[in-house]
Parts: sequence; C-alpha cells; structure tokens
Amino acid sequence: MFERFTLIAGPCVLEDDGLNLEIGRALAGISRDLALPIVFKASYDKANRSKADSPRGPGLEEGLELLARVKAETGLPLITDIHEASHAEKAARVVDVIQIPAFLCRQTDLLVAAGRTGKVVSIKKGQWMAPEEMAHAVEKTSRAGSPEVVVTERGTFFGYGNLVVDMRSFRRIREATGVRAIFDATHSVQRPGQAAGSSGGDPEHIPSLVFAAVAAGCDGLFLETHPRPATAPSDSTNMLPLTELRPLLERMLALRGALGEGGPRS
Repeated sequence: MFERFTLIAGPCVLEDDGLNLEIGRALAGISRDLALPIVFKASYDKANRSKADSPRGPGLEEGLELLARVKAETGLPLITDIHEASHAEKAARVVDVIQIPAFLCRQTDLLVAAGRTGKVVSIKKGQWMAPEEMAHAVEKTSRAGSPEVVVTERGTFFGYGNLVVDMRSFRRIREATGVRAIFDATHSVQRPGQAAGSSGGDPEHIPSLVFAAVAAGCDGLFLETHPRPATAPSDSTNMLPLTELRPLLERMLALRGALGEGGPRS
C-alpha cells in the first residue's frame, strides 16, 4: 500500500454524502493528474474529543456505509481510525487501512485486533513518545498478522498547548521500527485545548512543515482537507482548505523531484 510515496487525505470526520463525495472526487482527480497515490481518510467516530458535547460523527454502522459510497464513487482506497478492539473486524470489511489514534498507540488489545484483520495498519505516534518507542507498537501489530504497518508522526508536546515536529523523527522511526514513516502535517499544527477547551491550530505553517518533512525524507503525507474548514465539525482550525491542496502538492512533488524523489535516506 505504501511502497510509493502516498498521501492520506480527507475530512477529519465523515459528514453527509455531498461533502464526503465532493472531497473524494477532488482527491481522485488530484491522484490521477499528479500520479500520486491517495488514500481517502475520514472518521466515523471521534471518540477522543476534548468536550463532552463536541460532534463525534455518524457512528460505526452509518459511517462505514458512507465510506463505502466514497470508495464506490471514486475508487480511492480508504482509511479510518478505530477506538475499540470490537470495531476492528467490522471496519476491515470496508476500509483498506486501519488507523490507530495517537492517544491509543500503546493499547495492546487495540493494536492486536487491528493486526488480526490482516489489513494495513497506520499507527500514529503518541505526542509524548520518542520515535524509538514505536517499535513495540509496530511489533504487536505485525505479530498479530498485519502485512504492512506504517508509523505516522504528528508532533511532540512542547510545554502546554503546543506541538513541535522533530525532523530527525522520520529516520529514527525507520531505523527503530523497520517501517515507513508518514508525516501528519495538519495535526502537527494543532494547539490542543487552546480554543475554548477545543483544539485550536496554526494552519499557515502547514506548507513549511510539509516541505521540511519531505526534505527530511518522510515516506508519505497525511493532510486533512475540507472545502469550507470553518464549517467542519472537527479540526476546523487546523485543516487545509481543499482549494489549496493541489498547489501545495504540486510544489511538494517538485521538491521531491529536485531532491531525487525523497531526500536523505542514509
């Protein structure tokens, strides 16, 4: 799945068919025009919201139906996150990649359940963890049966309400785990708990971080995107406007070409 440089992109949480398909069709066109593999990402349940009354999404059953319609319409492979081990098997019937949220990356039962599906698994690195510590999460998932595991870097806590990306992390993840390292540029610009108890964000830094991570040799990107971020029910303050995605990717691919398709590896 991730043998080539790949983009994971989509809205934070599933909305209605109109919005999901608007984004999915745009991503499919970008994938075709730029010859860039893209995996459509959206969550059916944001179980780790900051506030009790924050929107969480349509739930497992309806969410998987919505995801299936995106795949049928666009042909894009799918990724979604699970928060409970009991959801793994059902999600695996629809999606191609299962994502483990950063806050849950040490939950053994969740990792094992994801691995047992036989699907590709993307594990987000906990914001408090060193790159080397992800080796144990990868081992749990691989041993359970996943044919391919990747680790997604999304920044490390620096004091309160701030995330910092260590550009050495991609090489350190690969050396410690033996798997590919993806860069999540949109969650890395979050400001946890800084927007009236919800996560704020600094999306103006997304392009700089993307270019830096590509130069540092990341193996793919994760970018949440939305045609109208201000209206998004989750992560509205740190998503990339859909109209800005293609120009950013064109510049990113030009940089990869100048670096010899991927930057430093040794």
